[in-house]
Amino acid sequence: MTETLTVPAFQHRTVLLDEAVDALNLEGARTSGTYIDGTFGRGGHSRLILSRLSDSGRLIAFDKDPQAIATAQQVADPRFAIVHDSFATMQDALAARGIQQVDGILLDLGISSPQVDDATRGFSFRQDGPLDMRMDTTRGMPAAEWIATAPQTELEKVIRDYGEERYAFQIAKAIVARRAIEPISTTRQLAAIVADAVKTREKGKDPATRTFQAVRIFINQELEDLEAGLSAAYAMLAPGGRMSVISFHSLEDRIVKQFFASKAKVAQPDRRLPIRAVDLPQPLMKLVAKTKPSELEVDVNPRARSAVLRVAERLPGGAA
Repeated sequence: MTETLTVPAFQHRTVLLDEAVDALNLEGARTSGTYIDGTFGRGGHSRLILSRLSDSGRLIAFDKDPQAIATAQQVADPRFAIVHDSFATMQDALAARGIQQVDGILLDLGISSPQVDDATRGFSFRQDGPLDMRMDTTRGMPAAEWIATAPQTELEKVIRDYGEERYAFQIAKAIVARRAIEPISTTRQLAAIVADAVKTREKGKDPATRTFQAVRIFINQELEDLEAGLSAAYAMLAPGGRMSVISFHSLEDRIVKQFFASKAKVAQPDRRLPIRAVDLPQPLMKLVAKTKPSELEVDVNPRARSAVLRVAERLPGGAA
């Protein structure tokens, strides 16, 4: 099997590349299975998975970003297919292809380096560009449009809840005051407003970091997609199949951790009741691993610093 890929203008280093794919346990008969890469990005995980699949293996990838889709469409491999949508839609998308069950699922959450590095996408406060922030530029509301119309209370809630920003009230108030004077349409404008509103700054962190994270998560419905995607992934996962999920901030990681824990632990009846051990509720998944990037990887790619890989395996049977 061969593939032809052009080199993208903005380079992307795939975080925890080997660890995330190794966790899928692609050996023996499992190499002939069907797998999902829920976030194709620039294809690092997908290419490695394909290199380990047999000729009868299959990989379906998802991505919301049209630029990622364009890269994926250049993968010349009959075992591979790309879907331009969120991984939250995987059940319907795969059912349309006659696939009801898969053998492994990899989700690499968050934002990719090409998205951050391309000023025209509006994700970065370090470069001036249009305040867009949409991962899928073909649909949805750009950040500038939302910031222009959202009530102050909504701005504050989003910045506080999704950015974990303690100065959310001050930032929201400053945004409302500035937009009454002029439209807030660029990343530098928003970053400057936040910098003026945030009086104390975390060492080594730009004051706009948390606000930009919050707006991005809200605009792209990232946490809602994650919750729906985890449920869909579990529903499609075959017994013995594994979910390998990379998170980049505490909100994502908390959702993944709690989801896996809810499947790995089941409530047990009162020990005084005469119930045979074989009839006790059984866990649905077992926790396999929690991994963070090595010091070497963080040195090479500082954006990997906050990454956390969690892996869980679906067990046969178990409670409904």
